[in-house]
Amino acid sequence: MMSKQITRFAIPFLPLLIFFQGLALAQQPILSPRDSVELTIAGKKLSVNYGRPSIRGRVIMGGLVPYSRWWRTGANEATSFKTEADLVMGDSLIPKGSYTIYTLPSESRWRIVINKQTGQWGTEYNPEDDLIRLPLEKKMLDSLVEKFEIQLKPTGPRSGRMTLTWEKTQLWIDFRLTNNKPAMLKQN
Repeated sequence: MMSKQITRFAIPFLPLLIFFQGLALAQQPILSPRDSVELTIAGKKLSVNYGRPSIRGRVIMGGLVPYSRWWRTGANEATSFKTEADLVMGDSLIPKGSYTIYTLPSESRWRIVINKQTGQWGTEYNPEDDLIRLPLEKKMLDSLVEKFEIQLKPTGPRSGRMTLTWEKTQLWIDFRLTNNKPAMLKQN
């Protein structure tokens, strides 16, 4: 008898309880918020959308970012890369379109992977969908960078640089726009 009275009393307050529970969840910080960066070169837009994890006292290079194994290059959902123009990175062609970026880290050398699969969770990597794998330039930094960051910067009227920075590691690769597909370019 007592439980029926409690239930009848509690039912009108259930929506209020759900509201406050949702409010409490909404106030929790997002540990790896999404961010995006865009660059327009010669009227063509390039963009990257990625999760920005923080160090938060963890060992990053060789720890959270394992050496000799692919990395999702960010956090949570896969890092997306879109280009409205055909690009040349290294000696390889990236046709205009949408891609996912992964990296292959090691202590001495990193490679960027442009993968044709899109829309997946970051840990769903299929190497058979790789378009290209190219070496990244690497520099060690003096100061610590707490949050992972990707930048796209112009280097000329039809060229730019993609930079990845986290902890004390900075990596980059240059690219340029092309209007045609020269025979000398590799398309992996």
